[in-house]
Parts: sequence; C-alpha cells; structure tokens
Amino acid sequence: MNKNNYCIIMAGGIGARFWPMSRLHHPKQFIDILGTGETLIQATFSRFTRVCPPENIYIVTNEIYKAQVLEQLPQLAEDQVLCEPSRRNTAPCIAYANYRILSKNPDANVVVAPSDHIILKEEIFTEVITSALKASAENDWLLTLGIQPSRPDTGYGYIQYDEEEVCPKDPRIRKVKTFTEKPQLEMARQFLASGDFLWNSGIFVWRLKTILDAFDKYLPEVDQLFKAGTGKYGTAAEDDFIRKTYAICKSISIDYGVMEKASNVFVLASDFGWSDLGTWGSLYDTRRKDENGNAVVGNNVMLYDSKNCIVNMPKDKLVVLHGLDDYIVVEDEGVLLVCRKGDEQQIRQFVNDVQIEKGEKYV
Repeated sequence: MNKNNYCIIMAGGIGARFWPMSRLHHPKQFIDILGTGETLIQATFSRFTRVCPPENIYIVTNEIYKAQVLEQLPQLAEDQVLCEPSRRNTAPCIAYANYRILSKNPDANVVVAPSDHIILKEEIFTEVITSALKASAENDWLLTLGIQPSRPDTGYGYIQYDEEEVCPKDPRIRKVKTFTEKPQLEMARQFLASGDFLWNSGIFVWRLKTILDAFDKYLPEVDQLFKAGTGKYGTAAEDDFIRKTYAICKSISIDYGVMEKASNVFVLASDFGWSDLGTWGSLYDTRRKDENGNAVVGNNVMLYDSKNCIVNMPKDKLVVLHGLDDYIVVEDEGVLLVCRKGDEQQIRQFVNDVQIEKGEKYV
C-alpha cells in the first residue's frame, strides 16, 4: 500500500434533512441506518483502509463529536481526529487537514470524502479510488468523482464534462466544463437528456501540493489563516491556534471556493452504487420494497391501501397506516414526522421552525 496515500473523512455535519433520526447530539454518520451492524462512519473508514494506511486517515469533525468518533473508531489515534470548534463548511475543513498532513508528508496524495455516503459496489469503488489516486499523482489535477445519473434528482449537484477533452490513459476521466448546484426539476431533466452531465459525489482526489496551490490562488484569505499555523500542527499549540482561526475564518464550500473557479478540474465518471444518503428519499431508493413499493423498518407496521412509502419506526411501536401514497413516516426519540416524499427538501425548514418554537431538545 502506498505510504503517500492519505484520506480526509469529513464528519462534522448534522444531517438536518434526515431528521428526526439524525439529531444535533447524534447525527446520521454515527447511526447504523442500513441495519448492517456498522454505522456510516465505520463503513467509510473501513472502505478507505483498502487504499490508505489506517494511520494516514484523518477524521475532521466538530469538537462535540470527538468522543463518538473515538468510540466508534477505536483503531484511530487521538491525533487523527481533527476537531473544529465551529462549522465553517468544507473549504476550511479541508484547509485544516491539508496543513496537518503537510506537517507529516509534503508528498501526500489525498482523497477527501464525506463520512455518511452509501457505496453498494465496494470492489468497484476501490478500483475507482485507486485509479483516481494514480491519475492525481501523475498530474496537477483537481479530480472529482462523478456518478452516472439514473433520474433527474433535484437534491444533487451536477457536473458537465467536456466530451472532447478525455484523458488518454483513462477515458473515464474528462475535463470539467461547469458545476450546477441542485437544479430545478426541468433543468435536471435537460441535464439527464443531454448525456454529458454527472452527479457530483462530493468525493475529491488530488496531490497535496495541487490543492495547496489552488487554495493559494482561489481562496487565499482562507489559506493564509491556516498557513499561519505552520509549526504548530501536531503540537500542544494546535488547539488554541485552530480555535482562534475558526473564530475569524469565513464559511465557504470547497465547490464554490475552489472547484468552480479552477481550470485544472477533471471528473472521473463512475458507477459504484453511490448515494449521499442526504434525504429519506435517497434511503428509500436503497431499501428493499414490498409488493406495493413500501420500504419499511419496524416490527409492528401495518399498511393498508398504501404504496411507495418509506416508514421507519421503533421496534416496539405498533403503527397502522391507511391510504398513504409516496410518504415519509418516521418516529425517533418522541418525534413523529409525516411528510410527502416530494416535499422532503422542506425538512430542513421544519427543523429550523421546531428549534425556534419548541427548543433544542427536539433537534
């Protein structure tokens, strides 16, 4: 295994659209949502040990989740968990990890991935990541993994690639033309029909030097903040430095801050059974359904004249549902959500309203 391969797993999100199962104190990355015996973060860590030495895998998370990370991943050393004092989106998260890795290995070749995605075809995924790491090691590319779209989903970002500019060594790799974040349905349908758009997986691969150069060019105000900590990373001074840095660092995504601006962005078209598991609808797509298209979790759920629903109930809860079509019905820790699947993007707003009107205990 290549000792220069590193992985950054981003695990600081709260998964608001997966409420009420995903809560502020215990978000979805720490839950065994699929019932496999592994939480999402455990599955993600295991997945990347196939391409990176375990000691080269870093988890970036909010400081309130440090104990949960170490509990669920006891094979980690404590200094492999990078704690953010506040949420500043993905660019500062990656910048922090960049400089920690730089203090260890300037020749690092890095894959960056969220902690809460589903990968159904593990062997294909390993091959894709291995190919991407090889390509990034040989080129000054910012490489992202694109997923062949199966439907005009409005919850995903889209990547348009250049059909003419293809990597000669791997025809799956093509130059990126545009990024579009969560389009309206009609536009998503046009993207699907055009044939040159992929879903944006949010998984990135690059040489450490390449991404540092990109930060310096496109996000210098963020890069300079973290560069100022050179010499403190991996020392007792790191925590205090990071706390002060996050207090003044702006919140910005890596997509908007770097990827949409850079000219050396390439996409590797992939199909490895991916879902970002961002919503109940995305979980529905991965679940086994009954003859009426219902995906049910719970030992005592009785359905009458209902179809195309996702139902997730505690094991001891008796639930009788009648006349529902295309609904989400979820109960967890005293909170019940009933929502049309087509309106699931509103769940984030529901959570905000609940927090304001009913308090923190429900979110």
